[in-house]
Amino acid sequence: MTLASAVLWGVAHLAADRRKTGVALMAAHVLMLAGILTVLTAFSTNLLSLAVQPHWLSWLTGGIVAIALAWTGVVVWSFVLVRPPRADRIGRFLTTTLTIALCALVLAPTVYATRVAYLSRDVVNSLFSATGNSPIVADDPWNGARRVNFLLLGADAAPSRPGVRTDSMTVASVDVETGATTLFGLPRNLQRVQLPRGPARDRFPWGFTGSGPETPGLLNEVFQYAEDNPDMVPGVGRGKRGPALIKETIGDILGIPVDYYAMIDMKGFAEIVDAMGGVHVTIKEPIVYGRHREGLIPAGTRKLSGEQALWYGRSRTDSDDYVRMGRQKCLLNAVAKQADPMTVLNSFERLAAATKRAISTDIPQGLLPAIVDLAQKVKGARIRSLNFVPPLISTAYPDWSLIRRKVSDALDDRRATKAATAARTPSPERPADDPVNLDTICG
Repeated sequence: MTLASAVLWGVAHLAADRRKTGVALMAAHVLMLAGILTVLTAFSTNLLSLAVQPHWLSWLTGGIVAIALAWTGVVVWSFVLVRPPRADRIGRFLTTTLTIALCALVLAPTVYATRVAYLSRDVVNSLFSATGNSPIVADDPWNGARRVNFLLLGADAAPSRPGVRTDSMTVASVDVETGATTLFGLPRNLQRVQLPRGPARDRFPWGFTGSGPETPGLLNEVFQYAEDNPDMVPGVGRGKRGPALIKETIGDILGIPVDYYAMIDMKGFAEIVDAMGGVHVTIKEPIVYGRHREGLIPAGTRKLSGEQALWYGRSRTDSDDYVRMGRQKCLLNAVAKQADPMTVLNSFERLAAATKRAISTDIPQGLLPAIVDLAQKVKGARIRSLNFVPPLISTAYPDWSLIRRKVSDALDDRRATKAATAARTPSPERPADDPVNLDTICG
């Protein structure tokens, strides 16, 4: 009777001749299950969005705890009504043990769910600012924009040198309706970069040249230079000067506004891949990894660990910066496709810890529900890539107008459709500088 009451409330009460209480408990249980099923089916698309809103997570935690306590209370109440008499010691011991096990079965998932909700809220509050630069309207979070542009930075903060160098710089331009995404890759060794108008350009009127003769003055130095020189971005605090200047600089290079940025530390990226359980990547040529060539990742489709994925994305042995940029885009594509909700949930605690250590961003909390919805669209849409590397662009003497024209062409709907079709059916006539579908070139 106790076991039956754990499955359907009120069974033990009916057996103990407490009909009204039994019927009331049964009705409450059925209504509760119907409500849960309705939420899981009718509102399933909104559940992930709710999971990134701290106030909803608090309500969810409270609701789960209340249901678990009520369920446990019904199990214990049912046992008290139908337990064996004191004289039957064996029967009482066995049924008491069963009741304790049933209560644990109800409470254990509740403890786990509460832990996940707490970690989710902690990650959201740690990474994302509660206030943004402009108010976010629920009906139109993108303020009428057709596309939203995210700057993705891979930061290499090695112990052997001070500061942070943004060795990987990619702008993901996402269509807010379809999720179709184009990745624009900029090489780290781009020279004579024109900085935004104002104090930055006043200091470097002919293009960025770095801190002096000891630095080459490459694009990957702009972030740290802004952090070290407050007058480059007046009125902006430490930790925000670098993102502000690199966003404006890259936006000017590409001729599109950069709305938000996200920066991940290279070592942290490896931790995130490990937390996911690895990532499947198709490797065209064997990749040497390790500073002393101590390993080799063979060609073929294989599952990479965090360390292997990191070297796959950063290794330049027997290749160059531009081949490495292509591999980085393939890695981003693979992680985006394989980070499904179940994978995330199964390793949530490790992912949460790695994410807090490795990522910084200026995406506001209020935009997270829209970001989650957009991410689901991106997973089902095509992701294309265009890298501004030789021979298309000279890194020493870049043609800025050509870069902006190529970006404009890549984001033109008609040209984008034509390029995507060409990428699926390769031909010698297709220009090498057209955006290509990452699923095609990455396998």
